[in-house]
Amino acid sequence: MATATATATATAACSFHQRAIAPPIHLLPQHHCTRPATLTRKPARIATKCNRSLGDFIGGDLLKLDLGQWLADVEEHKALAIYSPHEGGYEGRYLIRLAHQGYHFLDLSARGLGDPETTLTKFHPVCPPHIGKQPIARWYFPPEVDYRLSLLPPDAKGLVVWIIEAKVLSKAELQFLALLPTLRPRVRVLAECGNWRKFVWTPLKDIAGLPATEEKA
Repeated sequence: MATATATATATAACSFHQRAIAPPIHLLPQHHCTRPATLTRKPARIATKCNRSLGDFIGGDLLKLDLGQWLADVEEHKALAIYSPHEGGYEGRYLIRLAHQGYHFLDLSARGLGDPETTLTKFHPVCPPHIGKQPIARWYFPPEVDYRLSLLPPDAKGLVVWIIEAKVLSKAELQFLALLPTLRPRVRVLAECGNWRKFVWTPLKDIAGLPATEEKA
């Protein structure tokens, strides 16, 4: 009886070890793909240089080295064509410097302005939008420049007519704007005629094709 029990225990132990030990796994050989040497080469590096200036580090608004020339040109030419960067913002400090000198501003858009001579210096009609039921009416408004000049305080130096999108105006309309300070001595004209990498300006007479003055000649 004892011999049969010992035999059964040894048989169970042998079967247990046979189940516990897993058979070896035969891994398949890995096939390494060989590519041409031309495809494994790294692309050549291209060096790119970027030109930087002092204004890129401390900000363009802090470099106010041309504000004196700006004020001098406004007083000398009285009508300027300005070119500002596309992102905007730089023309603000030039506007503020004119405000510190005592100028007041009349902001207008060239789109929808109509005839500049009629709108700025004459009584001009304005038709309200017609919906379909009201009769077509026509209202008359006073000249924009003369009306704003009459409202200036006594200590004001003058009126600056700032026209945005002036690049859509014709040469004849730009010529009138260049001559407006001659008709109204207290008026200065600044027309945004385009965009540039930095804020620059030039006499409006040069853009409009008017002959140069005697002093400039």
